[in-house]
Amino acid sequence: MQGFFQSYLRLYRPLITTLNELMSSYQLSYSLWQVILYIKNNGPSTLVDISSYYNVEKPTITRRVHRLEELQIVKQIPGKDRREKVIQLTELGEKIYKEIRTKITDLEHQVMEGITAEEQMITFETLPKIQENIMKREERKSE
Repeated sequence: MQGFFQSYLRLYRPLITTLNELMSSYQLSYSLWQVILYIKNNGPSTLVDISSYYNVEKPTITRRVHRLEELQIVKQIPGKDRREKVIQLTELGEKIYKEIRTKITDLEHQVMEGITAEEQMITFETLPKIQENIMKREERKSE
């Protein structure tokens, strides 16, 4: 299916722009939201956990966490090892998560308008498979 990547990338950029606008009143961006979302879904987490999940360099996640700490959305808690930074949401972080999650859910409903439940499910199941294939390809290249 030629043109799949082009179609996907034409969707991706406007979506990220819309999400950034949606979160701007909280001084957040989608990249910061990713950290919040990971911690909310997985509980207190290390920088390595988050960077591994998103396949992003640890210094990138460190900068994002520092920004979230400045905004008092996350805080560090003691880990098993003193060198290990464990991050969790603050009360403010939990509140902001709920508010933004509601707005994102509303957006999801809007952008899925006119798309059948079956089409939505197929897309929802297909995208992770594409991601997995890309990751497998990268692993084979590094061997």
